[in-house]
Amino acid sequence: MKILKSLLVWVCFIPVAILNGGLREHVLARALGEKWALPLSGIILSACIFLITWLLLPRAVKALSSKDSLRIGICWVFLTIAFEFVSGLAGGSTITELLSAYNPLTGNLWLLVLATTLLSPVMVGRISMHR
Repeated sequence: MKILKSLLVWVCFIPVAILNGGLREHVLARALGEKWALPLSGIILSACIFLITWLLLPRAVKALSSKDSLRIGICWVFLTIAFEFVSGLAGGSTITELLSAYNPLTGNLWLLVLATTLLSPVMVGRISMHR
């Protein structure tokens, strides 16, 4: 049941990620150039994911154990990767284009976003235990 309730929190990431992509394309890329917009966008999205998790997860799921938090993070990562591939392929991207996001040498910090998605429930769970 905790995993199911945590899915409501994960769903909140989707519009934030879409808005972040719009911010990157229409504001950051124009102001800073693509070279700086892409990594900054990854940092912004990671911060938003942590903030959403911190604000909503303890309210959605009471009494998070370390194991629960890790399970939630793993579930969120798989959902995020699946969503990214399904929406990317539906939008006309190729597998090669989608996989290029996993190369941080291109300036894309997608791996940071995934690490944040995985670890945010764990970090929030630990913070909640100490309150």
